[in-house]
Amino acid sequence: MLRIHFTDRDLALTRVAAAPDPLWETVLSLHMLGPAGRHLPAFTSWRTAARRKLRDRDVKAPLHFLHALAAPGNYFPDLLTPAEADGGLDDGLAAVEDTAPERFRAEITRLSAVRPLPRWTDELCGGDRRRARMLSEALRRAHEALVAPHVREVHTHVDADRSIRARAACDGGSHGLLHSLRPVLRWDPPVLSADYPVTRELHLDGRGLRLVPSYFCWGTPVTFADPDLPPTLVYPVSHDLADSRPTNQAALTALLGRTRASVLHASTDTSTTGELARRLGISPAAVSRHTAALRDAGLLTSQRQAAIVLHRITPLGGEVISRCGFGPPEPNPHRLID
Repeated sequence: MLRIHFTDRDLALTRVAAAPDPLWETVLSLHMLGPAGRHLPAFTSWRTAARRKLRDRDVKAPLHFLHALAAPGNYFPDLLTPAEADGGLDDGLAAVEDTAPERFRAEITRLSAVRPLPRWTDELCGGDRRRARMLSEALRRAHEALVAPHVREVHTHVDADRSIRARAACDGGSHGLLHSLRPVLRWDPPVLSADYPVTRELHLDGRGLRLVPSYFCWGTPVTFADPDLPPTLVYPVSHDLADSRPTNQAALTALLGRTRASVLHASTDTSTTGELARRLGISPAAVSRHTAALRDAGLLTSQRQAAIVLHRITPLGGEVISRCGFGPPEPNPHRLID
């Protein structure tokens, strides 16, 4: 069980990361290559593509190097996912490379109590900068092979999750935001709790909490093992979204009607079915038909949140709107007529 203890100051300082964290996604994607991801339908096509990549020796070697430290388990070194990665992959990798020898020593010693490690890890503990650069480069190669080819899908899911959290925060403040994280996390003020492989009590002590929605996180959230690091909680996003890849050209052609294009354009701002119906002057049933077609074409995502369904345009949908030159949505003068 994980229990995170908040003060009033922590509630004020809690935030949701603006984008997927590249190093958390990289390390967690490595875990999805193992048995944990074998029977998860959400990752079937990704695993197939990733395993094809692993046939390349230039990819397999650095991933094998990285696996020594980042193999699935109850612990992997916090230094692989530094807070600096919030600023992007390059910032995160620079922080990994600049890790102090004493931190390497402390975290690798802790890992060695869990499983045997190769002898080259002693060189990291001794301050060997060449090994630190190799670790940074292995993380970059893993990101390029496992995350970057699927970046559109990762961002689509994380953006959809952020929209849900933003709406919850607007409606209910910090309490609403934390309540919206159910069922993975449970908010019983002043404690946020979740199922966890080990027992943890994390006291924020006025530092706030950075919530990181993650595409490759699955089942339970993840946090730093070191309670003195900036409080961070990585949690799984929902994978109950339609596939964002276009299924066929006919589906895209069907979008060129004005009403459907207006539904797509109006979904630039995350909206419920009822909000789209009121904004465009058509019936909720008509909105549902149009959003279904847009989902089939990979231009829209829809996600249920309690009793409502939230619709949001995907990056591909934004490109279609831009390239087709559709203007702003205009209300249908024949209200409630498809």
